[in-house]
Formats: sequence, C-alpha cells, structure tokens
Amino acid sequence: MNKIKEYYWVGSQENYVDELDIHPIGQIVLGRFGGNSAQGQYKNEDGCLIWVNEEQDWEFVILLDAHHTAESAELVIHTFQNHKKEIQNCLDLPINEAFNRLNEQLLATFQSESFKEACQKVQGETACLCVARKGKFLWWLSIGDCILYLFHPELSALNEYQQNQRSFYQWVGQVNTFDLPVPCYSTGRKELRKGKNQLFLTTDGLTECPNTFFTDPKEIHKPFANFSNEESVKMLLEEIRDKNVRDSTTILSWFVHIKEEASLPSDMK
Repeated sequence: MNKIKEYYWVGSQENYVDELDIHPIGQIVLGRFGGNSAQGQYKNEDGCLIWVNEEQDWEFVILLDAHHTAESAELVIHTFQNHKKEIQNCLDLPINEAFNRLNEQLLATFQSESFKEACQKVQGETACLCVARKGKFLWWLSIGDCILYLFHPELSALNEYQQNQRSFYQWVGQVNTFDLPVPCYSTGRKELRKGKNQLFLTTDGLTECPNTFFTDPKEIHKPFANFSNEESVKMLLEEIRDKNVRDSTTILSWFVHIKEEASLPSDMK
C-alpha cells in the first residue's frame, strides 16, 4: 500500500487574516497569509489540495482563488476528495499513460452533470489550477488566473519562468466555464531539466501586492538562492504583509531533482 501524504484547506475554515502560516507537507511548502485587516480584509477565499506520493514519485496539487464566497473552492476540494482513488490510480500508471488518463479523469469530473448541478447551488466561483508532477514531467490544467512558475537555471537564462497563461473571466462555480458550449481552460506539459527544478504556484495576492516587484518572477525567486524553501516562502509573505497587501495569498513551493538528461537541440548534442 502506497503511503500518500494528503492535506486540504479552504480559507473559510481558517482565514489567516493578519497571520502568516508556513506548513510543510512532504517536500511541498504551503504558505498562507490572509491579508491585512487594517486594509479592510476580513475573509479568505483561497484553498488548496495536496497529495504527495514519494514511493511512486509524484505530486498532485490544486490551488484555488475564489471570490464572493469560498463555497466554490469547498465544492472543488470536496469533489476531488470523492474522486481521490480514480485520480491517484491515474498517477500510479506508467508515465507514458499517466497524464493522458489524468487529463481525461479531470475533464470528466468537471464536465459531469452532478458537478455542474452542484456548481449552480454555490455562491461565487473560483479560479482553479491543477498541477501534477511525475518523474521528469509536469502537467497542468488551468482555469482562471492562478500562476504556475518553473525555476531552473537553463530556463532562467532564456527568461522562461511562467508556464501557464493567466486567463481572466474563467471560473468554476456559479459562473462555470464547463456550462459553456465550448468549455474554456488550458492544459500543458513540460519536461523538467536535469538538476534542481523549483515548482512554485501562487494566487495573485503576491503578484498584485502594491509597492513590490513580484510581477517579475526573478524577484519571487531571489530569496530561494540563499535561504531554505520554508524560509523563502515566509520572507515573501512577510514582505507583502509589511507592504499592506489586502488580498489573501496562498503559495505552494517545492523542489524536484532530476538525474536524467533533458532534451537539447540536435546541434548541441
């Protein structure tokens, strides 16, 4: 039996307004700050789900940024918890099958009549970023404006950081992209490079904090050059707290060390 580390949270359970929280789950560091009450913040509608299977060498995470209420984030987490066995079975498959099956499973879940009917009963809607890493490959399904960064020296040298395209006016919930004649979302896959790769997901409280430079991924990555994962996530959240951010921020950060060579152009081999 695989031992899987599991965690989930929604801001309606504990809002972390005026409070920093750094919480490791396996190799993943979860950082939360609910925003500053002095700026008018009084609730947190973020959420996340984290599954880590070290034996099978994969992680699966969901990052959520809801608005109006946290009900849509609660619904997504509840739905995925109910489909946990099917999703985890997909990730246990050989790598050449795992992501194809995962993609099918998640889209079937989002497009099911039961899920769409449940969405009509909640107040508000949520951005939803689903990310899986297995072996040397990364997969994601992105609905809305949460952000996925991949930091690696070879990519940084070419100014590549953000992997998904933020898309505004996309959600699941009361307003639901899967109710459209053509559901709107994006998916992607990426080969990780040899060496140390950092995966970093964040809601937009970080990048939209006033009087900071976190719209630039290089500024986000700076602390990690000299400090641990936990310390660096804490430093980022401390800065936005001290710069009087109102919006809540949730961060997921972890490192993956890849031993295999990655693809190179034929004239560099």
